[in-house]
Amino acid sequence: MKRILISIVVLFFSFQVLSDDEIKVGVLHSLTGTMSISEKSVVASTLFAIDEINAAGGVLGKKLRPVVKDGASNWDTFARQAEVLLTEEKVSVVFGCWTSASRKTVKPVFEKHKGILFYPVQYEGVESSPNIVYTGAAPNQQLLPAVAWSMENLGSKKFFLVGSDYVFPRTANEIIKGKIKELGGEVVGEEYVLLGDHDVDKMVKSVISAGPGVVILNTINGDANVAFFNALKTAGLTAKSNPIISFSIGEPELATMGAGLLAGHYAAWNYFQSIDSKNNRTFVEKFQRKYGSDSVVSDPMEASYDGVMLWKKAVEAAGSVQPKKVLKRINQKFDAPEGMVHIDKENQHLWKYARIGRIREDGQFDILWTSKKSIRPVPYPKYKSKDEWNTFLMDMYKGWNNNWANTGVGDLEI
Repeated sequence: MKRILISIVVLFFSFQVLSDDEIKVGVLHSLTGTMSISEKSVVASTLFAIDEINAAGGVLGKKLRPVVKDGASNWDTFARQAEVLLTEEKVSVVFGCWTSASRKTVKPVFEKHKGILFYPVQYEGVESSPNIVYTGAAPNQQLLPAVAWSMENLGSKKFFLVGSDYVFPRTANEIIKGKIKELGGEVVGEEYVLLGDHDVDKMVKSVISAGPGVVILNTINGDANVAFFNALKTAGLTAKSNPIISFSIGEPELATMGAGLLAGHYAAWNYFQSIDSKNNRTFVEKFQRKYGSDSVVSDPMEASYDGVMLWKKAVEAAGSVQPKKVLKRINQKFDAPEGMVHIDKENQHLWKYARIGRIREDGQFDILWTSKKSIRPVPYPKYKSKDEWNTFLMDMYKGWNNNWANTGVGDLEI
């Protein structure tokens, strides 16, 4: 993993003059701050895809030159850097963002300047933008299958919801509560911690008070997960007594946190490095040849790789890198490491397979369940109308003083 970081740092601080046979593309992720635990690896997979395209001759006869910017785990910084990429660097496309707070903060920037953002992370849905291509999962491709699977396989209909206090976990849990109610389950508790805050004592005490047999659904993001799992282990909670299904912990996070801390618990994704297919094995082998045999690949990394490849196909179909022309040809297919994916022309989300994995001691996943077929993306879950979802979002936004994350001022009431 050190080779990944070194490659990113060298590129981040390097300066090159754009030549006539190059196309600038933006990469916008957190290289510093609480979210860097997850986002550095996505930068690596994005650059890997760009290198692969350049080695094969580029796009429209031109090489791609990545311009990497650090969002620094700060939403305002993401917005400023997006503005720089589109107006000063004049990139043709941007691959970036992890948290929904960062995506929602840059969304109006891309819509204002008619740029294209490829967003690679599973998210809460209730959004569709003409200037964003969503290559991560919609709620019906991750959240909802995970709830149904857990009820059928974990022997409990009682759930405790924990998350970071920003728009993704809050909205995801609202969706999850709708599914649990539909299936006859019960939510016995719900707790949040500020994004990047390691003070999880109150949350853990609440989880413990819920008792054994309760399934924990985890939408904590970033390095606060380390504090959370350590506190649970200290309290004596195990994967057997209180299984946890996480929605934002993949192979890079396990490598950083120590897989032994989480072994036996579960994660819901569309891609795992352990997928046993020729296409995926080749992908992983190539990635590890570039970044080292100890490097791992996660769902957002693979989704970012897919996004670069899908953009390339759309550009070639359009015969241009102009965003307006590219978006008209955006409904492309790609034989990805996770399986065949394609962009839905109506909402610009990917059709994807859903998967559930159990964490192993070696930091990989045993894949326990895969959907029988690729799932059509549904950004707006049926539990509220589109107008009701939009009202739900705006109430949160205003409750956080016009922010997409709780900063500790103007807290929402649960």
